[in-house]
Amino acid sequence: MQRLADIDWKHWQARDPATLVFVFRDDEILLINKKRGLGAGKVNGPGGKIDPGETPEESAVREVREELCIEVKELEYCGEHRFQFTDGYSIHVWVYRTRSFEGEPTETEEAAPLWVPIDQIPFERMWEDDRYWLPKLIRGEKFQTRWIFDGDSMLDYRIEPDGHLASWAGRKNV
Repeated sequence: MQRLADIDWKHWQARDPATLVFVFRDDEILLINKKRGLGAGKVNGPGGKIDPGETPEESAVREVREELCIEVKELEYCGEHRFQFTDGYSIHVWVYRTRSFEGEPTETEEAAPLWVPIDQIPFERMWEDDRYWLPKLIRGEKFQTRWIFDGDSMLDYRIEPDGHLASWAGRKNV
């Protein structure tokens, strides 16, 4: 399982459904220093696993509240990631962005907030894939992606405009 072609994507199912949210303020993006869980020690956007019965959007709002103590509103769906790891782990991530939020981002046990100028995003401290798709999100482009990782190392990927790969946006996680 080193290449996308090695996977039967038609029948692929993620072990975990999750969300990722990027909050913008003027020319800044709100990132987090992730303290625990998948990606601990990396910089990323807030997000996490979708609970049973939640829609991806409901999960996104809850995860940002839990990680940063702010309420996000008017989420814009940006796309989906399908990650397959060589150890067998897999995750399907719904990605959102917004400029609408209430409260002041606050450090929690899970994350420390980090406002960063958009032109100074610390890609060297992030997952390797972020440099390929995050600029698309910033430009307002929609996307569908597939990735293969071996630990922290990206082995293969494909990025398509939204609609070219099957999307489950808004579907309840059952």
